[in-house]
Amino acid sequence: MNPRLPYVLLVGAAVIIFILSCMLLSRGGRSPSCESQPSVVEKTGGVSQSLVFADLTAEEMSQVVRYLQGHLGVPLVEASRAKPSDNCIASVDLQVPAKAEVLRFLDAGGARPPREALAVLYFGNQPEPNITEYVVGPLPLPAYHRDVTVQKYGGKLPYHRRPTLAVEYKQIGGFLKSQVFPSAPAFMQQVMGYDGANLAVVTAAPRGFQSGDRVTWFVLFQNVSGFFVHPVGLEVLVDHSSLDVSQWAVSRVFYNGQYYRDMAQLESAYVQGRVSVEKVRKAAWDGDFSSMKPRAPAAALFPVQFEPQGPRYSVRNNLVLFQAWSFAFGLSASTGLRLFDIRHRGERVAYEISAQEALSVYGSNCPGGMSTRYMDGSFGLGRYTSPLVRGLDCPYSATYVDTHALGAGLKPGRRKASLCIFEHNLGSPLRRHYSNLQSLYYGGLVNSALVLRSIATMGNYDYVWDFIFYQNGAIEGKVQATGYPSSSFLHGDGLRYGNRLGEHTLGTIHTHFVNYKVDLDVGGVKNSLVAHDMAFEVTRAPWSPEQQIERPRLTKKVLDTEDQAAFRLQSKMPRYIYFAANSKNKWGHQRGYRIQITSFAGDHMPEASSMERAISWARYQLAVTRRKEEEPTSTSVYNQNDPWTPTVTFADFINNETITNEDLVAWITAGFLHIPHSEDIPNTVTVGNSVGFLLRPYNYYDLDPSIYSHDGVFFTSEQDFTACEINPLACLPKTASCLPSFPPFSYDGFRNM
Repeated sequence: MNPRLPYVLLVGAAVIIFILSCMLLSRGGRSPSCESQPSVVEKTGGVSQSLVFADLTAEEMSQVVRYLQGHLGVPLVEASRAKPSDNCIASVDLQVPAKAEVLRFLDAGGARPPREALAVLYFGNQPEPNITEYVVGPLPLPAYHRDVTVQKYGGKLPYHRRPTLAVEYKQIGGFLKSQVFPSAPAFMQQVMGYDGANLAVVTAAPRGFQSGDRVTWFVLFQNVSGFFVHPVGLEVLVDHSSLDVSQWAVSRVFYNGQYYRDMAQLESAYVQGRVSVEKVRKAAWDGDFSSMKPRAPAAALFPVQFEPQGPRYSVRNNLVLFQAWSFAFGLSASTGLRLFDIRHRGERVAYEISAQEALSVYGSNCPGGMSTRYMDGSFGLGRYTSPLVRGLDCPYSATYVDTHALGAGLKPGRRKASLCIFEHNLGSPLRRHYSNLQSLYYGGLVNSALVLRSIATMGNYDYVWDFIFYQNGAIEGKVQATGYPSSSFLHGDGLRYGNRLGEHTLGTIHTHFVNYKVDLDVGGVKNSLVAHDMAFEVTRAPWSPEQQIERPRLTKKVLDTEDQAAFRLQSKMPRYIYFAANSKNKWGHQRGYRIQITSFAGDHMPEASSMERAISWARYQLAVTRRKEEEPTSTSVYNQNDPWTPTVTFADFINNETITNEDLVAWITAGFLHIPHSEDIPNTVTVGNSVGFLLRPYNYYDLDPSIYSHDGVFFTSEQDFTACEINPLACLPKTASCLPSFPPFSYDGFRNM
């Protein structure tokens, strides 16, 4: 035997063992990382054109501020330290160009509209204090400004209508702490346990009963996590109408069902033993029952969605492309998320889709709760957009978009992860059919849609705003409500106004209403509004005349005027209502886009109310009007603090003008009633608290456009449906057996508060 043979055999065995080990490790170890496909390539000029709708950059905001500081001829104080008697810049946002100018640029090779900003200034240091709006341009190097206040509103804007700045709340807090609470030392120390920091204050709104009032109820809570459900029973009515802070005063005080002239009278009654005291148990810093800290330990990870071959959409600046869709997006400081130039298969179907307002009307037997009608646009649906948490607010692998906002110190701040964009597999078919009659086959399409999302935190409530783009040409606008319920101190007949959520906590009944602007351009700018529905007709059976048949038939009506197209909340609306084009599809039908609303709204407010006209958009589940540049929004940020003389009254938009073959806008209202219950503690869930609308093609195409989707599946009984070339689902074990490359978790929501 060759003496080297054992060594050769040993080396050979070692090599075989090494190879087998590598194979086993490769199977049982980490899967390969997913490979991204090349990004979608935009058509030439697409990104450049979309910038006509782009939000202001940080540099543009800074340029506007510098221009105003140097060209108005009056001293301007930073909003972060301005007194009511000062002049200050309240906000700077994009001035969206006129639609006609934009369309000439986009569609006819016209000049690009000048880029401009809209600046809102508070002039408190003038003989007649007022609010003034200036258009400033052209950006990025401003050279002019023009006062558009009278042009927009028909007159000057009274100063008392101004939305409340953060600094004014801070000044009110200082007034309470330094002057109001010290006037009742025994009560505050013995009943409230007040130490200067253990109470939080929440504002009611509007502020009074008539134009000119600026008198606000402030409700006190324990300053703990989730303080919105920890009322202490004390509420203070502050008159802060004077521009001289030293003249501010307390108008009334409320404690546990009783009203007092001021804190001194409450103190006197308390010392004399004439106050019915309900001492609230001090809550732990984490809020105890209001804590959002999980009550269970972490376990198996929840399912995570990922893109095995990378995103199938692209985001360049403010332009999004996804399969047959393209659109530009932006974020208004007051109204929040908005879309422009929405196209499907290259054809514009809508010029603008935007949120307009979110309204909540509360009931209670406490003054702060019973007088609250929040119009959140005044506070800022875009201004209070929350930084999004990766993997929870949106899928982990979503695209997160930063935005900029002008801070109270007149310096633009970057808001990290304000928006997210992602493709979402809804886990259900968009369409499918299984055939077991005659021929045997299966055909279908996964319902994978693109989502654009922002979340606005308006004090206690968080609103999740979505626009969703489906492969069949449908668009959905949806809002989901979550966050903490608002509450009042439980006393007397409180259970007439809600449910008990804690020892002293009344979850107060309230409504939610949201309003959208939908400027559809179906097959062109000029459209008509058409209603289709169904009615039963009674007829004799042709083959058996003695028998009767009740059969459904199609009803059709063209709605010619704005009055005909204004559908009150509780009125019966045609089930198919659509914007009709002047062109027809292959089968001779007018091409259209149908409006379908998901809403559970009841009454918004009795129309006899002195403030109802300020929210008159909420009278209508749907109202279609002629589009006018002078009617850009359904409401105004100035309506909150003076609803008795509203700056914008939507009801006046509806004046029976003809709407046949005109540029039309649909104003959509959706809402629901919320009666807080024990399961709203610690937080209201989004399930069941979602409303919105769908825009669906109706004879717009010759057939369902999703049949052209690359995601379609079809196989017959005679085909090898396990083969990739026949059935793409068969490829998943190979193409989706990779691991996504997730970036490290980060969050900037606690910086630059």
